[in-house]
Amino acid sequence: MATSFDTYQKRRLRSSYFSVIVSISLVLFLVGVLGLVLLKSTRVANHFKEKAAMTLFLKDDVNSQNIKNLRASLSKEKFTNKIVYLSKEEAAKIHGKELGEDFLQFLGTNPLKNGIDIYLKPSFVTPEKMAEIAERFQENAFVSEVSYDKSLIQLLTENIQKISFWLLVISAFFGLASMILINSSIRLSVYSKRFNIKTMQMVGATKSFIRKPFIWQGIKLGLLGAIVALMGLSAVIYYANIYIPELQLLNDYALLSYLFGGVVMAALIITWMSTYFATQRFLNLQTDELYY
Repeated sequence: MATSFDTYQKRRLRSSYFSVIVSISLVLFLVGVLGLVLLKSTRVANHFKEKAAMTLFLKDDVNSQNIKNLRASLSKEKFTNKIVYLSKEEAAKIHGKELGEDFLQFLGTNPLKNGIDIYLKPSFVTPEKMAEIAERFQENAFVSEVSYDKSLIQLLTENIQKISFWLLVISAFFGLASMILINSSIRLSVYSKRFNIKTMQMVGATKSFIRKPFIWQGIKLGLLGAIVALMGLSAVIYYANIYIPELQLLNDYALLSYLFGGVVMAALIITWMSTYFATQRFLNLQTDELYY
């Protein structure tokens, strides 16, 4: 009879552990997918920001040595990602190809100016910072005019802010939901051992001594759940890389390390906290309260 009961208890315990692992893996998988979208959206936003350029049109009397010095100083600026120099002769050839005819023969002179395109680092591509940079170059003795697409920068900034805000809101919601779900699953697992906890407490075991094996067990379950979640996440990344190769997911080792490391850390932290508070609750219960 005792053997049958022990077998039943072990089967029930294994079932409880299995449900915890499934809950953890499902939640971590969803959080991982959302984290992938969040991290990659930042990279995509930076990619578009790096395409935004500010053009400095130079005065006609600026000689080649002055241009060389200006290019050297621009390359050292903290906001510069790269610079591209375009002479007025090269610009005329480009415009001629676009128009399909040589407009210099019609005008007789080249009205274009030598220009330097400054491609800024993503953190400086905002309406405020670009306006400050443009104002600074307007005062430069070599610069005739500063040009950039203000409306495009404004639209790009607003859209990125909106997308980032909603992604953070959704991430916070999923993070809270994951903690609640995992906490509930672990509490059910600890609940099945509440009488063992009280028995150990009655014979003089300290709370930390009783809590320690439960926390280690919770961490093990969290790691197993994280491994299952990472397997599913790896499959998503693999097929996403096949169907959307432009994202270059498999080649982005920094992103993958942050993502996988974040999933494992989330599993450890959430399971540790959930197990700690679940055991603490049953440690504080009176004996007659264990039956409710």
